[in-house]
Amino acid sequence: MDFRSGRRKGEEGIAVVIDFLLTNARLVLGVGGAALLGIATLVVKRLIERAGRASEDEKVEQKMVESWEELASASPTLIGKSLEGVVMKEVAKAAKQQRADLCEKSSLDIQPKSDVKPKKLQLCALTLQERLLQFYYTRAQLSPVEVRRVQSLALDICTEIQGFLHTRHPDMPLGEMSLGGSLLDDLEVVRADHACLLVPLQVEASLWRLIPGEETLLTHPLHWMVRRINLEYFPRGRSYWDRFLVGGYLSSEALVNMLSKTVMETMNWPSISSHLDCLVRPVLGGPELSLEIRPEDPEGGGKGSGMPPLFISMIPVLREEDVVLTGQPQLTTPWVNAWHLSLYPWETRRLAQLDESDSGCRRNVLKTLKAVCKLNPALRPMPSAPLANLILHLSERESDWSDGSLEVRFQQCITELIGYLEQGALHSYFKPVVNLLGSLSEDQVDQMGFMLYCAMSEPEILLI
Repeated sequence: MDFRSGRRKGEEGIAVVIDFLLTNARLVLGVGGAALLGIATLVVKRLIERAGRASEDEKVEQKMVESWEELASASPTLIGKSLEGVVMKEVAKAAKQQRADLCEKSSLDIQPKSDVKPKKLQLCALTLQERLLQFYYTRAQLSPVEVRRVQSLALDICTEIQGFLHTRHPDMPLGEMSLGGSLLDDLEVVRADHACLLVPLQVEASLWRLIPGEETLLTHPLHWMVRRINLEYFPRGRSYWDRFLVGGYLSSEALVNMLSKTVMETMNWPSISSHLDCLVRPVLGGPELSLEIRPEDPEGGGKGSGMPPLFISMIPVLREEDVVLTGQPQLTTPWVNAWHLSLYPWETRRLAQLDESDSGCRRNVLKTLKAVCKLNPALRPMPSAPLANLILHLSERESDWSDGSLEVRFQQCITELIGYLEQGALHSYFKPVVNLLGSLSEDQVDQMGFMLYCAMSEPEILLI
């Protein structure tokens, strides 16, 4: 989505200049300097709007270009020493000249005004609290009908896979497969386009031991291992899962490879597609066990038409009390026998407990932030885990999470997230040694920081 698409034709020339300058300023000035420049640019835009709106006038636009080019051509040293002074000088110069040109243009060409207010003025009539609520109900929250449809379809796929595995491998000790993830927990946003099928493995407690990552050679707190024990009393072959041993440990990669060949490459997907009235096909070539489903068009347009695809991930799971380990080699590479400790159940449960204790809006704030990141290209690389942990950390310091505080908490989350991006670290609420921003590249951090800096003065740009 391009948040500039709502500009009127008369604003396009200036908009191109501003966007070009902001994009290149980040490369020269860094996140902080570019952000200040972005805020100053927004000041210019407000002054222009107060003075009036120009039609397509090349002289007016050219003067704006020349003013901003003078600022952009300033040496990095000068910008570093007195950025604010240079920016404000150019802001005043550009705004004064532009306002004079616009007033002169208006006096020469006065047209009758319609009673319809411009779209921007209509939006400005809403408070940020109202805009947030509007965004939440129209963009973040999914319709119950859509959720039920996707859940029903995912459960049908789940039944097919489980029946096939029981037939093909009757001795494989599996628990009841079920739905999991954000779609089940009412934390999916924008569209219901992803679901998780959890495949619980039943391992013998006397033969297997789950070992925390800190106690292994991996030393990573989220990389656990599953060790085969009591080999002297129960030799190899006593457990079904012994066939996936690598170096004395249950290998998640070997298990996922077996499921990929058994399920993804062997099941009769055309037959299942016909039975479920949708196109079902495996997504091959990657480390994930993933299916792509294109439901039938409700208007009869044919299979796979008119609706976005649904992706379903199969995830092997090991549970021991409140510990949940997932077999996801893409998260534990290059260790073939490592399992991933999922903190998602703990985070979701804690958020729900806090909201239930004070009728809070933490989950609504989380869904709003997730929707903002999903819809904004610059923020799209941000995973959902840092956002959930951001709110958990903030809940330690802030007690008011009532519905009326949505605006304050949203702006506070933006400010807090900028601080974490500047530090390059956001530590997990449950595992402080884990940096949840570690997977982001430096360029992604810069782009997100720049966008959020601009949103500090104009938070509405995140809700378009």
